[in-house]
Amino acid sequence: MNGADDDDAALFRSAIGPVRKLPERPAPPSAPRPKPRAKMAERDDADAREDLRHALESTLLEADDPLAWRGDVSQEAWQRLRRGEMSAQEELDLHGTDAATAEALVRAFLNDAQRHGLGCVRIIHGKGGRGGADIGRSGAPVLKNLVDRMLRQRSSVLAFHSPLPAQGGSGAVVVLLAPRRR
Repeated sequence: MNGADDDDAALFRSAIGPVRKLPERPAPPSAPRPKPRAKMAERDDADAREDLRHALESTLLEADDPLAWRGDVSQEAWQRLRRGEMSAQEELDLHGTDAATAEALVRAFLNDAQRHGLGCVRIIHGKGGRGGADIGRSGAPVLKNLVDRMLRQRSSVLAFHSPLPAQGGSGAVVVLLAPRRR
């Protein structure tokens, strides 16, 4: 430092007077740490969803595949259903509907059929052969697979089978319903 700078510093100190050191401030709070994530559980969930997606895609029904599932029904009732000897008391036609609308219609139709004591109904889902919204990315019929999945999950459904060709064939399904619980 040279003499002029020393004189300026001395002049500044004499103008200010005695100084005292300020107490040290605590450090400002840091940003909150992110909540811990269960990365392994997330990865397991993602893997399970992917496995389920692959399993569903590998079991998708094609246009000409019949729908069939047997729950708690007698062998005689199952055989009559398969041979087309049971007549539907009511029918729902899903042609031209999208998957979300079809799902809502099927739920309402089955609830209404059971509420009215119907034992056998037919759902026409189509074969999905037009290549429009009724065909999924895998090329499988959307409505047909949706109806199959929904019917298998309903406790009110005792059994179902695709009817004979004259009654709709693989583009429809005849459903046996459980009696209404009182």
